[in-house]
Amino acid sequence: MEMQKMAKQMISFQRSLFENSYHAMNMVFEQTEKMIDSFITQMPMIPEENKKAMDEAFKFYKKSRDDFKKAVDDGFAKMEETFIPKETQ
Repeated sequence: MEMQKMAKQMISFQRSLFENSYHAMNMVFEQTEKMIDSFITQMPMIPEENKKAMDEAFKFYKKSRDDFKKAVDDGFAKMEETFIPKETQ
């Protein structure tokens, strides 16, 4: 029983650590996106197709971050299933 409690605490700690790191990373990416978008919109010499390419790149980065988070969340769920029996969750 003590090992299950320790496993639950360890997984909870790791999940919290990941969530906080992921949130901080997202904030950096969002601020960078806003800064680059602001810079691009203020530069009339940048062609429209380049602006569209940047928008597509930002969409790709966001989708990749979301996919990564989903994969990690799924991993935590599988760890809980493996190390913590249903009756103690």
